[in-house]
Amino acid sequence: MKKMLTKLCSPILGMFESVEGEYDYKPSHRTILIVLGGLCLVIASVSLIMTLKTGEVAGFIPIMLFFLTGLVCEVVGWLGSDRAVARIWKRR
Repeated sequence: MKKMLTKLCSPILGMFESVEGEYDYKPSHRTILIVLGGLCLVIASVSLIMTLKTGEVAGFIPIMLFFLTGLVCEVVGWLGSDRAVARIWKRR
């Protein structure tokens, strides 16, 4: 299952895993990235509910930004290599 998801998400992972050279990785970086992604997805969900209640179309901009940020964080956090996690934190 993880292999199939990694292949499906390869365009996102490729941006962060393609860099060569040394990197500084700690397991806590992956944990923080997964938690940050979850928080962004929660904010996007709450924003979507509030936008649907109020009917304001302008609310979809922050929804998309938080959703995409959360999605990228979750994909890199769960499926990415140590290099990709270090790269998203810019830890070389």
